[in-house]
Amino acid sequence: MSEHIPLVDLHAQYHRYQDEFDQAVAACLANTSFIGGPDHKAFAAEFGAFCGGGSVALCANGTDAIYLALVELLGLGDGTGEVITTSHTFIATSESITLAGYKPVFVDVRPDTLLMDPDKVEAAITPQTRAILPVHLYGQMVEMDRIMEIARRHGLKVMEDAAQAHGAAWDGKGPGEWGDAATFSFYPGKNLGAWGDAGAVYARDAAFIQRVNMRANHGRVAKYEHEFEGTSSRLDGLQAAILRVKLRHLAQWNQERRQVAAWYGELLGNNPKITLPVVLPKATHVFHLFVIQLDDRDAVLAHLKSLNIEAGVHYPMPLHEQPAYQYLGYAPEALPVTHQIAQKILSLPIYPEISRAQVERVAAAVLDCVK
Repeated sequence: MSEHIPLVDLHAQYHRYQDEFDQAVAACLANTSFIGGPDHKAFAAEFGAFCGGGSVALCANGTDAIYLALVELLGLGDGTGEVITTSHTFIATSESITLAGYKPVFVDVRPDTLLMDPDKVEAAITPQTRAILPVHLYGQMVEMDRIMEIARRHGLKVMEDAAQAHGAAWDGKGPGEWGDAATFSFYPGKNLGAWGDAGAVYARDAAFIQRVNMRANHGRVAKYEHEFEGTSSRLDGLQAAILRVKLRHLAQWNQERRQVAAWYGELLGNNPKITLPVVLPKATHVFHLFVIQLDDRDAVLAHLKSLNIEAGVHYPMPLHEQPAYQYLGYAPEALPVTHQIAQKILSLPIYPEISRAQVERVAAAVLDCVK
């Protein structure tokens, strides 16, 4: 059988930096710093500096990050307030809106970037709208200057879902430097991934982040003193230790991902039946995923699998078409671009350690099916 090419290769990452990872884990075990501790405090500071110099609250996962930030930003809702977001994203985005007590309102995406279409946002605003939640999908940020202009005009909060955008930027500013806050997931496959679940909220407002930290730790002011009811959503010390190691290499990894994307562009760019990712002029793309569009997606996916090449579809069923959101009353065609691209998108293998030869093999397999 041909060499296996995974969609993401965490084994390669571990072996590339094994000594650093092993030392970090050993130090965490020696310190028995399993909740909080020196690595937790240090990573919060280091990630805040990486994001632009603001403050960071660490939590158990990216879903909690969105929920905690929304509740602190808007207050706990009663189900009548609305938050505008996109249907082309993972359910954690909308799920957190609902858990925080708000109604998700879905708008369509641009057909080229597959990101929130600012032209659709303003038409979705109602007297019940409380916030806009753009999703920086696949490693590219939404056009945040346009989103912020709309939000200012209507007096709305803006919270950025940056679960796939560690190190991305729009016009030189990263997630959370535009809106009121940004949330991150450190799920293992992310550009900056832990060895389990982990998440963070970043903002320029230190007082806001302090409240998010309290909310993630039972509303705690001091031991057994609680200002309000919160929840238990703490990032453990082992994950913080691993993330500190990875953060040191993130800028290099993002650059290596851009190189891989350039290889794919070179190899696939001359076929008119394949639509490549579009990078807007103001964007710094970090290519968490490399997503092409083609008409016979399922046949190509099956062919890649037959050749021991992993690929994926992010995401095959838009949120507005999911059984979980039928109560919102969206027809599939209500978001025509989102509905159409779900049938065409295909995520090809991309990670810093993938070789040029492996990329050539993936590209050749795709081209075998697209004549």
